[in-house]
Amino acid sequence: METLKNMNQSDNTILKEPKRRKITDNILVLYLLATLLILFGQTAGMLLGFLPFMTGSDAAITVYMYISFIGLWAVALLYMRFTKKNRPILLAIGSRASGNNVRNLLIGFIIGFGLNGICILAAWLHGDITLYYDSFQPLSFVLIFVSVFVQSSAEELICRGFLYQRLRQSYRSPAVAIIGSSLLFAILHLGNEGVTALSVLNIFVVGILFAFMVYYMDSLWCAMAMHAAWNFTQNILFGLPNSGLVSPYSVFRLDAAAAKSSFAYNVGFGIEGTLFADAVLILACVCMYLWGRRKSF
Repeated sequence: METLKNMNQSDNTILKEPKRRKITDNILVLYLLATLLILFGQTAGMLLGFLPFMTGSDAAITVYMYISFIGLWAVALLYMRFTKKNRPILLAIGSRASGNNVRNLLIGFIIGFGLNGICILAAWLHGDITLYYDSFQPLSFVLIFVSVFVQSSAEELICRGFLYQRLRQSYRSPAVAIIGSSLLFAILHLGNEGVTALSVLNIFVVGILFAFMVYYMDSLWCAMAMHAAWNFTQNILFGLPNSGLVSPYSVFRLDAAAAKSSFAYNVGFGIEGTLFADAVLILACVCMYLWGRRKSF
């Protein structure tokens, strides 16, 4: 990791390490705050007028599944806006951060589509999954893509926005923020259907990759885009489980009866619960780390 003097712009200018750590800077307290933001945000999302979607078509229900995370955006932004200690984090979320730009947003989409596509291709070539075309509804497709971005970016807002930045402020080593934010990200998925040790490792490792994007690229937007593209590819394009959850609407459908578990696919959790996906993401982390280290010199 880089030394404190060589921190990226987000680390160096947005949050300053306190001379003395307070109880509100403790990692467990920050975990609790992040969890409460998620709980209040998800509750708010269900109360923001999206309930009519639940009685509509498969596409409408899918939109609701994801767009309801806008409540998390609302709660988190309000909390950060009206708490002095957290207000500087808003700078890391917006375009003031040097890496938050259209170029890195597109790079994130490409990385997400590419890595997830490689994992799906491996499962398909190995014969673990059989896919068939279901339907393509252009308007629904676009609305769901936007909704998935809302959901994925909301999770990044909490884990790589709020929590990462607070940990960077509270602890001298960047590793605490990178590993700490990724660990909570993995813990939050422990209750998902079909969760396994490999799937938890997968979510932890992809969290490291997202954190590297923030640390080395100063780009929360890149992490948001990759997260959205990863989820959208497996869940909406190919109808595979997304962390164990299956979308009512997808362009392609999985023949669930023919699916089998292997190194490349897990029947209960999807591609994320496999050795192959873990290896792909670990390799991506290594590449990002080496690129980041080279860039810093």
